[in-house]
Amino acid sequence: MEFTVQQIAELLQGKIEGDNAAKVSTLAKIEEAQNGALAFLSNPKYEPYLYTTGASAVIVSDKLELKKPVSAALIRVSDPYSSFSTLLQYYQAALLASKTGVEEPAFIGSGSEIGDNHYRGAFSYIGNNCKIGANVRIFPQVYVGDNVTIGDNTTIFAGAKLYSNTIVGSNCTLHAGVVLGSDGFGFAPQPDGSYKMVPQIGNVVLEDDVSIGANTTIDCATMGSTIIRQGTKIDNLVQIAHNVEVGKHTVIAAQTGISGSSKIGNHCVIAGQVGIVGHITIADKTTIGAQSGVGKTIKKSGTIIQGSPAFDYKQNLRALAVFRKLPELQRDLEALSEKI
Repeated sequence: MEFTVQQIAELLQGKIEGDNAAKVSTLAKIEEAQNGALAFLSNPKYEPYLYTTGASAVIVSDKLELKKPVSAALIRVSDPYSSFSTLLQYYQAALLASKTGVEEPAFIGSGSEIGDNHYRGAFSYIGNNCKIGANVRIFPQVYVGDNVTIGDNTTIFAGAKLYSNTIVGSNCTLHAGVVLGSDGFGFAPQPDGSYKMVPQIGNVVLEDDVSIGANTTIDCATMGSTIIRQGTKIDNLVQIAHNVEVGKHTVIAAQTGISGSSKIGNHCVIAGQVGIVGHITIADKTTIGAQSGVGKTIKKSGTIIQGSPAFDYKQNLRALAVFRKLPELQRDLEALSEKI
């Protein structure tokens, strides 16, 4: 695919400096880009590459002041990183749009419906009484159980598994190996020390514009639904337990685990390897630092916590500073004890 700088600027609502007729056919890092490539500059530490890059065009901030002449055409926008992300989305959508039709063998059960312009890869399986929207892409070896609903423009990559009764909204992305609707971890202890399984009869609901990373698992509810609200983005290798609710536009990084029946607010940021106990509530706009262990409800919106057990971020930093000095403090204390 080939575009002119003018076409790209119109898409991004940017202003051009340089040759608006220059053509680009690929996207590249600014330090690696060659003729015919489009790059972007967001981080100031990469600015020196702007004056040496071989790119035909570069997306830059409308506030950037040039220190040297630039050979590439510039497209000035308010947020270069966001604008470049928009282009990547268009590029990816174009690639996905090329996937249409049905590869053989593929199975679809009785009573199931699927919208126009869809793609079903080889060895994909769709159960009975499913309702699947238009422009859906289902890659090879995807399993979709009975009574599943999938909205328009959703993409499900290879090997994902959607258990029966799962509901997935429109414009969602499920990456390879995602499992939605597996049993929640529910076992009742018995008098003899054994454990009796508690049947999990609920489902999983993803609202619109949700992205789920590779090999992430979201358990079905014991009763009712495990819910991921609109716009939330979940990284690879995340475990979300039964009856959890995650609010709108929350981001969750890799290797985080959220225990059953916890409620996560809107616009939260949960960093990698965070552990959250069950049956607690996390307020809106909470930020949880990496490797934190959260063991109690957070009531105040906008709270920032870190550590295990997690507490106020700044206090945690001060505590760590003291912790690093403990050997020195111990020596001082022993020396003082000897003098006394």
